[in-house]
Amino acid sequence: MDVVAATLGAEIRIGLTPVFLDDQLDFLKKLRGYLTNRLEVPVSFAQRGSYREIVELIRTEKIDLAWLCGYPYVRFKREMKLLAVPLYHGNPLYQSYLIVPASDTKTATLLDLGGKMFAYSDPDSNSGYLYPQYQLLRAGENPASFFSRTFFTWGHRKVIEAVGVGLAQGGAVDGYVWDMLASVHPELTAATRIVSRSPEMGYPPFVARAKIPDDVFRKLRNVLLSMRLDAEGARLLKILNLDGFIEGNDQLFDGIAVMARAVAKSRQ
Repeated sequence: MDVVAATLGAEIRIGLTPVFLDDQLDFLKKLRGYLTNRLEVPVSFAQRGSYREIVELIRTEKIDLAWLCGYPYVRFKREMKLLAVPLYHGNPLYQSYLIVPASDTKTATLLDLGGKMFAYSDPDSNSGYLYPQYQLLRAGENPASFFSRTFFTWGHRKVIEAVGVGLAQGGAVDGYVWDMLASVHPELTAATRIVSRSPEMGYPPFVARAKIPDDVFRKLRNVLLSMRLDAEGARLLKILNLDGFIEGNDQLFDGIAVMARAVAKSRQ
């Protein structure tokens, strides 16, 4: 019997927040089939609407893996293990974009949006919440009162849509998602303008529950690291516009950890 099946039994459970692809059901079906074949045990996806729900599932060991954001990872890394980090444009890094409606040609910095409506993606998102909060703190502003109103869209694509139609005068979004939508739905991103890009930060990682057996962990990691080496895996990566996975390390998320500590301290 295969080591994964022998250790975990029925299936591998993977947690995901909403996928932004139009054909997400078809993609997830193909990905599930790919992972099932490589792991030789059934794979299932647990999709939830927020990072918080996914974090709770992995902390309580109701799922085995999760594709998570760097912000909740640095907060709860004692309760999970870093499995692999995606490569985007050849590096395990991405950026947060500050966006405004395309009709806004004057806004030059986040500070120009004081007193206006602002859209965040998720309270546990690095690019869609933590980074702009940290920027405001560094500028001596109170994130809780700087904007006239803020709201969460619970998805980076929805931030782009909200800003594009004028529901918000600004928003913070995952640059990878903005770039992907610019290639497949340029009408959405064309309604927005990128004001600024953050420094590069550790790309949202794949994590495993803390008590997953070592032999299972190694096999799961090997499957992800080898995806780019076979035709089917490479096709799936291409759909996501990713180059593959590396093991990664906690140093990739040091900058996020610094921001998380600063924001947490400001609320004490």
